[in-house]
Amino acid sequence: MKIVRIRDFEVGGRRPFVLIAGPCVLEDERETIDIALFLKELTAQLDIPFIFKASYDKANRSSKDSFRGPGLTEGLPILGRIREELNVPVISDVHRFEEIDEASRILDIVQVPAFLCRQTDFVMEIARRAGIVNIKKGQFLAPWDVSNVLQKVVSTGNENVMLTERGASFGYNNLVVDMRSLPIMRQMGYPVVFDATHSVQLPGGAGNRSGGDRDMAVYLARAAVATGVDGLFIEVHPNPECALCDGPNSLYLDSLPDLLTSLKKIDEIVKV
Repeated sequence: MKIVRIRDFEVGGRRPFVLIAGPCVLEDERETIDIALFLKELTAQLDIPFIFKASYDKANRSSKDSFRGPGLTEGLPILGRIREELNVPVISDVHRFEEIDEASRILDIVQVPAFLCRQTDFVMEIARRAGIVNIKKGQFLAPWDVSNVLQKVVSTGNENVMLTERGASFGYNNLVVDMRSLPIMRQMGYPVVFDATHSVQLPGGAGNRSGGDRDMAVYLARAAVATGVDGLFIEVHPNPECALCDGPNSLYLDSLPDLLTSLKKIDEIVKV
Protein backbone atom coordinates (compact mmCIF):
# COMPACT_ATOMS: atom_id res chain seq x y z
CA MET A 1 0.00 0.00 0.00
CA LYS A 2 1.09 3.55 -0.74
CA ILE A 3 2.10 5.31 2.47
CA VAL A 4 1.21 9.01 2.60
CA ARG A 5 3.42 11.14 4.82
CA ILE A 6 1.81 14.17 6.47
CA ARG A 7 4.25 16.24 8.49
CA ASP A 8 5.66 13.93 11.17
CA PHE A 9 3.32 10.96 10.76
CA GLU A 10 2.38 8.45 8.08
CA VAL A 11 -1.00 7.18 6.90
CA GLY A 12 -1.61 3.75 5.43
CA GLY A 13 -0.58 0.15 5.79
CA ARG A 14 -1.04 -1.10 9.31
CA ARG A 15 -0.35 2.26 10.92
CA PRO A 16 -2.81 3.63 13.52
CA PHE A 17 -5.78 5.53 12.12
CA VAL A 18 -5.51 9.27 11.65
CA LEU A 19 -8.30 11.58 12.82
CA ILE A 20 -9.55 14.31 10.50
CA ALA A 21 -11.85 16.47 12.59
CA GLY A 22 -13.27 19.94 13.01
CA PRO A 23 -16.45 21.94 12.30
CA CYS A 24 -18.21 21.70 8.96
CA VAL A 25 -17.61 25.34 8.11
CA LEU A 26 -15.45 28.11 9.57
CA GLU A 27 -17.74 30.21 11.74
CA ASP A 28 -16.25 32.42 14.46
CA GLU A 29 -12.45 32.60 14.23
CA ARG A 30 -11.83 32.43 17.99
CA GLU A 31 -14.20 29.51 18.45
CA THR A 32 -12.60 27.68 15.52
CA ILE A 33 -9.13 28.06 17.01
CA ASP A 34 -10.43 26.85 20.38
CA ILE A 35 -11.90 23.76 18.70
CA ALA A 36 -8.61 23.07 16.95
CA LEU A 37 -6.67 23.47 20.19
CA PHE A 38 -9.04 21.11 22.04
CA LEU A 39 -8.66 18.49 19.31
CA LYS A 40 -4.90 18.86 19.21
CA GLU A 41 -4.55 18.39 22.97
CA LEU A 42 -6.99 15.46 23.05
CA THR A 43 -5.34 13.57 20.20
CA ALA A 44 -1.89 14.22 21.69
CA GLN A 45 -3.06 12.65 24.97
CA LEU A 46 -4.42 9.62 23.11
CA ASP A 47 -1.48 9.44 20.68
CA ILE A 48 -3.73 9.70 17.61
CA PRO A 49 -2.39 11.53 14.53
CA PHE A 50 -4.56 14.59 13.86
CA ILE A 51 -5.53 16.75 10.89
CA PHE A 52 -7.80 19.77 11.38
CA LYS A 53 -10.64 20.21 8.90
CA ALA A 54 -13.07 23.01 8.13
CA SER A 55 -14.50 24.46 4.93
CA TYR A 56 -13.75 28.08 4.12
CA ASP A 57 -16.54 28.03 1.50
CA LYS A 58 -19.10 25.23 1.47
CA ALA A 59 -20.46 25.75 -2.02
CA ASN A 60 -22.71 22.68 -2.25
CA ARG A 61 -25.53 23.89 0.02
CA SER A 62 -29.21 22.99 -0.24
CA SER A 63 -30.36 26.61 -0.52
CA LYS A 64 -28.85 29.80 -1.88
CA ASP A 65 -29.49 31.27 1.60
CA SER A 66 -27.54 28.56 3.45
CA PHE A 67 -24.41 29.64 5.31
CA ARG A 68 -21.31 28.90 3.23
CA GLY A 69 -18.49 30.24 5.39
CA PRO A 70 -16.26 33.31 5.20
CA GLY A 71 -14.89 32.51 1.74
CA LEU A 72 -11.37 32.21 0.39
CA THR A 73 -10.03 35.66 1.30
CA GLU A 74 -11.08 35.55 4.95
CA GLY A 75 -11.21 31.80 5.52
CA LEU A 76 -7.86 30.56 4.24
CA PRO A 77 -5.88 32.83 6.60
CA ILE A 78 -7.76 31.27 9.56
CA LEU A 79 -6.71 27.81 8.43
CA GLY A 80 -3.19 29.10 7.86
CA ARG A 81 -3.09 30.49 11.39
CA ILE A 82 -4.19 27.14 12.84
CA ARG A 83 -1.58 25.39 10.71
CA GLU A 84 1.28 27.62 11.83
CA GLU A 85 0.39 28.62 15.39
CA LEU A 86 -0.92 25.24 16.53
CA ASN A 87 1.45 23.27 14.31
CA VAL A 88 -1.22 20.91 12.97
CA PRO A 89 -1.85 19.94 9.34
CA VAL A 90 -5.04 21.32 7.79
CA ILE A 91 -7.44 20.15 5.10
CA SER A 92 -10.29 21.87 3.29
CA ASP A 93 -12.37 21.32 0.18
CA VAL A 94 -11.96 23.43 -2.97
CA HIS A 95 -14.86 24.01 -5.36
CA ARG A 96 -13.48 26.43 -7.95
CA PHE A 97 -10.57 26.27 -10.42
CA GLU A 98 -9.43 29.79 -9.57
CA GLU A 99 -8.96 28.89 -5.89
CA ILE A 100 -6.77 25.81 -6.36
CA ASP A 101 -3.41 27.59 -6.44
CA GLU A 102 -3.93 29.71 -3.34
CA ALA A 103 -5.53 26.88 -1.38
CA SER A 104 -2.66 24.53 -2.27
CA ARG A 105 -0.14 26.99 -0.84
CA ILE A 106 -1.80 26.95 2.59
CA LEU A 107 -3.48 23.55 2.93
CA ASP A 108 -1.52 20.40 3.69
CA ILE A 109 -4.27 18.40 1.97
CA VAL A 110 -6.65 19.63 -0.71
CA GLN A 111 -9.98 17.81 -0.79
CA VAL A 112 -11.94 17.03 -3.94
CA PRO A 113 -15.63 17.43 -2.98
CA ALA A 114 -17.85 14.38 -3.48
CA PHE A 115 -20.10 16.13 -5.99
CA LEU A 116 -17.07 17.14 -8.11
CA CYS A 117 -15.12 13.89 -8.03
CA ARG A 118 -16.04 13.05 -11.65
CA GLN A 119 -15.06 16.46 -13.03
CA THR A 120 -11.93 15.28 -14.83
CA ASP A 121 -10.22 18.61 -15.53
CA PHE A 122 -10.91 19.88 -12.01
CA VAL A 123 -9.64 16.70 -10.32
CA MET A 124 -6.47 16.65 -12.40
CA GLU A 125 -5.73 20.33 -11.79
CA ILE A 126 -5.97 19.80 -8.03
CA ALA A 127 -3.63 16.81 -8.39
CA ARG A 128 -1.08 18.95 -10.24
CA ARG A 129 -1.11 21.73 -7.63
CA ALA A 130 -1.73 20.05 -4.28
CA GLY A 131 0.87 18.24 -2.21
CA ILE A 132 -1.69 15.68 -0.97
CA VAL A 133 -5.15 15.01 -2.40
CA ASN A 134 -8.16 13.61 -0.54
CA ILE A 135 -10.82 12.29 -2.91
CA LYS A 136 -14.30 12.25 -1.46
CA LYS A 137 -16.18 9.37 -3.10
CA GLY A 138 -19.37 10.67 -4.67
CA GLN A 139 -22.63 9.46 -3.20
CA PHE A 140 -23.49 8.26 -6.70
CA LEU A 141 -20.38 6.07 -7.18
CA ALA A 142 -19.86 2.39 -6.56
CA PRO A 143 -16.65 1.75 -4.59
CA TRP A 144 -14.91 0.14 -7.57
CA ASP A 145 -15.65 3.23 -9.67
CA VAL A 146 -13.33 5.25 -7.44
CA SER A 147 -10.41 3.63 -9.26
CA ASN A 148 -11.21 5.82 -12.28
CA VAL A 149 -10.94 8.98 -10.18
CA LEU A 150 -7.76 7.68 -8.58
CA GLN A 151 -6.17 7.06 -11.97
CA LYS A 152 -6.90 10.63 -13.02
CA VAL A 153 -4.94 11.87 -10.02
CA VAL A 154 -1.94 9.55 -10.27
CA SER A 155 -1.69 10.16 -14.03
CA THR A 156 -0.42 13.65 -13.14
CA GLY A 157 2.48 12.15 -11.17
CA ASN A 158 0.92 12.85 -7.77
CA GLU A 159 0.68 9.63 -5.75
CA ASN A 160 -0.03 11.29 -2.40
CA VAL A 161 -3.68 10.35 -2.39
CA MET A 162 -6.30 9.34 0.16
CA LEU A 163 -9.79 8.02 -0.65
CA THR A 164 -12.76 8.86 1.55
CA GLU A 165 -16.07 6.99 1.80
CA ARG A 166 -19.03 9.18 2.80
CA GLY A 167 -22.06 6.98 2.15
CA ALA A 168 -24.16 6.23 -0.91
CA SER A 169 -27.53 7.65 -1.98
CA PHE A 170 -30.40 5.39 -1.01
CA GLY A 171 -33.66 6.71 -2.41
CA TYR A 172 -34.50 10.32 -1.69
CA ASN A 173 -32.88 12.35 1.13
CA ASN A 174 -31.06 9.36 2.57
CA LEU A 175 -27.60 7.79 2.65
CA VAL A 176 -26.47 4.32 3.60
CA VAL A 177 -23.00 2.85 4.10
CA ASP A 178 -21.90 -0.43 2.60
CA MET A 179 -18.93 -1.41 4.78
CA ARG A 180 -17.67 -3.65 1.96
CA SER A 181 -16.64 -0.46 0.18
CA LEU A 182 -13.83 0.15 2.67
CA PRO A 183 -11.79 -3.01 1.97
CA ILE A 184 -12.68 -2.76 -1.74
CA MET A 185 -11.22 0.73 -1.91
CA ARG A 186 -8.19 -0.23 0.18
CA GLN A 187 -7.39 -2.91 -2.40
CA MET A 188 -6.62 -0.07 -4.81
CA GLY A 189 -3.45 0.45 -2.81
CA TYR A 190 -4.04 3.84 -1.22
CA PRO A 191 -5.13 4.90 2.30
CA VAL A 192 -8.88 4.92 2.91
CA VAL A 193 -10.71 7.28 5.27
CA PHE A 194 -14.26 6.83 6.53
CA ASP A 195 -16.40 9.95 6.91
CA ALA A 196 -18.58 8.96 9.86
CA THR A 197 -20.67 12.12 10.11
CA HIS A 198 -21.47 12.89 6.46
CA SER A 199 -22.51 9.24 6.14
CA VAL A 200 -25.45 9.89 8.50
CA GLN A 201 -26.50 13.06 6.72
CA LEU A 202 -30.00 13.29 5.22
CA PRO A 203 -29.29 15.46 2.14
CA GLY A 204 -32.01 18.06 1.73
CA GLY A 205 -34.03 16.11 4.27
CA ALA A 206 -35.20 19.23 6.10
CA GLY A 207 -36.51 21.03 3.04
CA ASN A 208 -34.11 23.91 2.46
CA ARG A 209 -31.33 22.27 4.44
CA SER A 210 -29.96 18.81 5.23
CA GLY A 211 -30.92 16.75 8.22
CA GLY A 212 -28.92 14.04 9.93
CA ASP A 213 -28.76 11.35 12.59
CA ARG A 214 -25.62 11.98 14.62
CA ASP A 215 -26.29 9.15 17.08
CA MET A 216 -25.65 6.61 14.33
CA ALA A 217 -22.23 8.10 13.47
CA VAL A 218 -20.71 6.49 16.55
CA TYR A 219 -21.77 3.00 15.47
CA LEU A 220 -20.57 3.49 11.91
CA ALA A 221 -17.23 4.80 13.14
CA ARG A 222 -16.72 1.69 15.25
CA ALA A 223 -17.61 -0.58 12.35
CA ALA A 224 -15.28 1.26 9.98
CA VAL A 225 -12.32 1.07 12.37
CA ALA A 226 -13.03 -2.65 12.74
CA THR A 227 -12.47 -3.05 8.98
CA GLY A 228 -8.99 -1.56 9.33
CA VAL A 229 -9.48 1.88 7.78
CA ASP A 230 -6.56 4.29 7.73
CA GLY A 231 -8.45 7.33 8.92
CA LEU A 232 -11.69 8.73 10.32
CA PHE A 233 -13.33 11.97 9.25
CA ILE A 234 -15.60 13.44 11.93
CA GLU A 235 -17.30 16.81 12.05
CA VAL A 236 -17.64 18.23 15.54
CA HIS A 237 -19.07 21.35 17.14
CA PRO A 238 -19.37 22.62 20.75
CA ASN A 239 -23.12 22.97 20.25
CA PRO A 240 -24.33 21.24 17.06
CA GLU A 241 -27.88 22.60 17.49
CA CYS A 242 -26.45 26.07 16.90
CA ALA A 243 -24.01 25.10 14.14
CA LEU A 244 -24.45 27.11 10.95
CA CYS A 245 -23.88 24.07 8.74
CA ASP A 246 -24.41 20.29 9.14
CA GLY A 247 -25.38 20.53 12.79
CA PRO A 248 -27.74 17.51 12.72
CA ASN A 249 -24.94 15.14 11.73
CA SER A 250 -22.09 16.75 13.71
CA LEU A 251 -20.95 15.23 17.00
CA TYR A 252 -20.69 17.13 20.25
CA LEU A 253 -17.10 18.12 20.85
CA ASP A 254 -17.17 16.81 24.42
CA SER A 255 -18.28 13.36 23.23
CA LEU A 256 -14.96 12.74 21.49
CA PRO A 257 -12.75 11.64 24.42
CA ASP A 258 -14.81 8.51 25.13
CA LEU A 259 -15.41 7.77 21.46
CA LEU A 260 -11.76 8.08 20.44
CA THR A 261 -10.64 5.99 23.41
CA SER A 262 -12.87 3.12 22.30
CA LEU A 263 -11.93 3.51 18.63
CA LYS A 264 -8.24 3.39 19.49
CA LYS A 265 -8.76 0.08 21.30
CA ILE A 266 -10.56 -1.41 18.31
CA ASP A 267 -7.85 -0.16 15.96
CA GLU A 268 -5.13 -1.74 18.08
CA ILE A 269 -6.90 -5.11 18.03
CA VAL A 270 -7.49 -5.07 14.28
CA LYS A 271 -3.97 -3.98 13.36
CA VAL A 272 -2.02 -6.37 15.62
